[in-house]
Amino acid sequence: MFGRSRPVAFNPYGSRRSRWRMPRWLVLLLLGTLAGAAGVIVVQERYLPPRLSADASVKLSNAFDRAEAERLRLKGELATSTQQLEATRAERQALTDELGTSRATVGQLRDDVSSVVASLPPDSRGGSIEVRAGRFAAKAGMLTYDVVLTRERAAGKPMAGVMQLVVAGEGARGADTTASLKPVALSIGSHQVVRGSLPLPEGFRPRQATIQVLDRSGGKLLGMRVILVK
Repeated sequence: MFGRSRPVAFNPYGSRRSRWRMPRWLVLLLLGTLAGAAGVIVVQERYLPPRLSADASVKLSNAFDRAEAERLRLKGELATSTQQLEATRAERQALTDELGTSRATVGQLRDDVSSVVASLPPDSRGGSIEVRAGRFAAKAGMLTYDVVLTRERAAGKPMAGVMQLVVAGEGARGADTTASLKPVALSIGSHQVVRGSLPLPEGFRPRQATIQVLDRSGGKLLGMRVILVK
């Protein structure tokens, strides 16, 4: 009670010291951020492919642009080829339809010709090859002819032969004469219409033509008929 007394310091602002401490939640947030960043770096360095440099990135971008341009070009070519293929298919179908129609028309015409030939008067001379009809016209030094031939017992393959035209008329000097024209090759089935023209001798004016059907040039006579020239 009577011991030594100690001096007492006077502090008008109080005796407490102000100390600032970082909040725990902020510390935990910073630590978590650092740990996450470190984890990302570790994963990138250890498990992921290496990152590209700026030059490699530019090259990769250019390569991608070229590949995309090539893809678009090939896509356009594919579209063009597809259109061409569709057009070709349509054209082919049209040609197929046209061919079918043409065959039907040819068949009908063949039947019509057979009917017309059957209605022609028979050849009075007879023979294995009959000359059923003929028409001749002379113009500009040419003899135009249309001859209808029929064959008996034509069940087999067509028979080969020649048609020889012997023309009688007036020659260049005014005298009556005859001229044998170039033989015309034949292949006769049940019937054949022979159509064409042959040159006449210079200055020759024909009056009539003798049609001779032979098995070969200068061979056996199979049929014959004389017809006037118009």
